[in-house]
Amino acid sequence: MIDKQGIFPVEEFRQIAAAGLLTAPLSRQLGGLGLGFETLHTGEFLLLLKDLGLGNLVIGRIYEGHANALQLVQTFGTTEQIERYAADARSCQKIFGVWNAEATDGVKIISQDNGKYRLEGSKTFCSGCGYVERPFVNGKLPDGTWQMCIVPMDEVETIVDPDWWQPSGMRATVSYKVDFTGVELEQQSLIGKPGDYFRQPWLSGGVIRFAAVQLGGAEALFNATRSYLQKLDRCEHTHQQEHLGKMAIAIESGKLWLQGAAQMVEQYAPIFGGYPEDSHERASLKSLLVQQRPQLVAYANMVRTSIEQTCMDTIQLSQRSIGTLGLLPPEPMERLIRDLSLYLRQPVFDAAITNVGQYVLSETVPAQKLWSL
Repeated sequence: MIDKQGIFPVEEFRQIAAAGLLTAPLSRQLGGLGLGFETLHTGEFLLLLKDLGLGNLVIGRIYEGHANALQLVQTFGTTEQIERYAADARSCQKIFGVWNAEATDGVKIISQDNGKYRLEGSKTFCSGCGYVERPFVNGKLPDGTWQMCIVPMDEVETIVDPDWWQPSGMRATVSYKVDFTGVELEQQSLIGKPGDYFRQPWLSGGVIRFAAVQLGGAEALFNATRSYLQKLDRCEHTHQQEHLGKMAIAIESGKLWLQGAAQMVEQYAPIFGGYPEDSHERASLKSLLVQQRPQLVAYANMVRTSIEQTCMDTIQLSQRSIGTLGLLPPEPMERLIRDLSLYLRQPVFDAAITNVGQYVLSETVPAQKLWSL
């Protein structure tokens, strides 16, 4: 069972690498499957993330960050950078990640006279610390803009604070605090232009990834709750039938939301988020119209919001069904609820709902046409 402080799922990620899943987010031209990048495969990708979350939310969380990082590299990186980091994933089986959370001592990027860039400051919630060797560690430039960069963790020295991570759930993500002060990077480690990380629809559209993992966690909790009731022969109780019926409806609704997200992403552009190099001057009329429409971000925020509610409802219904005894180890529900409850606490939840409202209030078309690209 993956639920110990400081114990990363090493063997599980060996199996993921052996199955070719570390390279799966790469485009087919780079030897991957295009999952999470080529939009034709979005449905498959979201189901993969859900199934990883079903198996274990810790693994799903780390893998989602890996796929996110490779999507950012392929979207905003130069040809040389894309080939370089694709080789790291393909040949060296490096795990990528995105470490953006920070407190008041956040990371700053300072240009040096020798052409290199010096990092100062720390990141928090660095999931996979010690095992993720190619994380995005983005920071502020002197002018206040935000620059993406990848730190080769196996080539630099940092100060890791494992005591900072004392969570109730998701313990094996080893999401420590890391001080990067003194790390120097070459120009080739900087990805994209300042501000690219916050560009839409890439930033908000990507929430469908972690929502898929979370839905897998809710499905695992449903399975465990049902097995527990069957083991105790409580399936004939009317209230238990009602609880499990509501849970089944909620989870199936979540699956339909993922299908809708996959269709929306596929219709939007051939690659996730579209082509950032297409300026308004060079873009075709069709491409311009796609870029200017905010449906993808709003729809992704609806998916995120709905699946979070699905997970919260599933937790509450499970707790009502199994009672106190079912919440004691070694029953799996206790761990599943802890992991899922913590993982659900993603940032700017209220802003996500507000974005949906802003979009629908800015439109005059009937509801059935709100999400037509």
